[in-house]
Amino acid sequence: MVIDAKDLYKEIDKYMDSEITIEGWIRNHRKQKEFGFIDFSDGTCFDHIQIIYDNKLKEFDDIQKYHVGSAIRVKGLVVSSPKENQKFELQARKVELLGDCPEDYPIQPKKHSREFLREQAYLRPRTNLFQAVFRVRSVASYAIHKYFQDRGYVYFHAPIITASDCEGAGEMFHVTCFDLDKVPIKDKKVEYNKDMFQTDASLTVSGQLEAETFALAYKKTYTFGPTFRAENSNTKVHANEFWMIEPEIAFCNLEGDMEIMEEMLKYVVKYVLDNCPSEMKFLDNFVEKGLIEKLEKLVNSKFTRITHKETIDILQKADVKWEFEPIQGEDIAKEHEKYITEYFDGPVFITDWPKDIKAFYMKLNDDNETVAAVDLEVPGAGEIMGGSQREEDYDKLIKRMDEMGMDKEELDWYINLRKFGGCVHSGFGMGFERLLIYLTGVENIRDVIPYPRTPGNCEF
Repeated sequence: MVIDAKDLYKEIDKYMDSEITIEGWIRNHRKQKEFGFIDFSDGTCFDHIQIIYDNKLKEFDDIQKYHVGSAIRVKGLVVSSPKENQKFELQARKVELLGDCPEDYPIQPKKHSREFLREQAYLRPRTNLFQAVFRVRSVASYAIHKYFQDRGYVYFHAPIITASDCEGAGEMFHVTCFDLDKVPIKDKKVEYNKDMFQTDASLTVSGQLEAETFALAYKKTYTFGPTFRAENSNTKVHANEFWMIEPEIAFCNLEGDMEIMEEMLKYVVKYVLDNCPSEMKFLDNFVEKGLIEKLEKLVNSKFTRITHKETIDILQKADVKWEFEPIQGEDIAKEHEKYITEYFDGPVFITDWPKDIKAFYMKLNDDNETVAAVDLEVPGAGEIMGGSQREEDYDKLIKRMDEMGMDKEELDWYINLRKFGGCVHSGFGMGFERLLIYLTGVENIRDVIPYPRTPGNCEF
């Protein structure tokens, strides 16, 4: 019976002084005249196993030729290790080569730059850094589902192909079956009625609008899936394909929305800390010093709540030479987000944003100048979530869309939600990769997505 490294570490007392079989890969191979050491990983946990073999094995000479990266099966005896910080090791009785690896294997046991590893993206999960990052990604993903499922939310699969632009920015990838050399055009306009969907279809930028339809049937729903932005941006935090978490909750106002945002974020962070101890320790040691302390502090923080106007007032009074001057009625910059979280020494909800810089679907406040919107700023990362109470008033939504020159016909189904049993409802969105950057300390979005899709990059 083959034992996984994860189970071996979990129940080492059970397996001590027993013969076991393991299967995995050679991470490093140190050879000496009469014996050798294999650094072994099977990917089931972050921790490796040290295998010791000697020249008493009849296949000793063959084992000495096994290369880094090779797949092997090892039968051996689990024994206590004399090495400090290593509880056990495996004394090999048989080492079998399952899959050889050439000497020019790119992932040799040495330090590689992250830029180089992006070029070897199909192999980088075999390195310690990306073993940690993508395990955290997996565990955080599960934690998000667990949080919502345990609280009765319905998991909604938002459509990937859509005819609606939720954000209204127009930065969408178009979907077509046309031969691009023979696109049918009449009166200088594309004849979309001849295409597959008989309309101008695109990849979704958000599943929010469709999720609202489920919230008004199930009360609580959430999406968790890929979204796309046709934005030619090469920053460390932008990608053309990324994952979003978007809950929608009926009979919930902005205050309730913020309570859920805070509770969910704390839950996910704590779940990762509890379930990825080895990975988080590695990331703390080699990626961001103080990472665990930062995350534990967030879990134990009380999030501050202030308005956008109060935020600008604080920024304008600050004894700081700003690159971008804080102005009432306008958005805030990264430097402002950083200052505000340092000012309050913790996470900050900024509420009641000027309507002119927010989306059409956000509820208009009584002052007719601001909307019931919120951004959550966290230390070290800035904005990590954004949400709002949705406009439930039919006439106000129509008026707002008219002010913004929007096509109401293509969103008539969304508007009609206000006529057919509409109610107060709210929701928020969180970019999953933004969360992972915060959780891992890895600052580039290209390094928290297995195969990043960014301008000029669509490999693998």
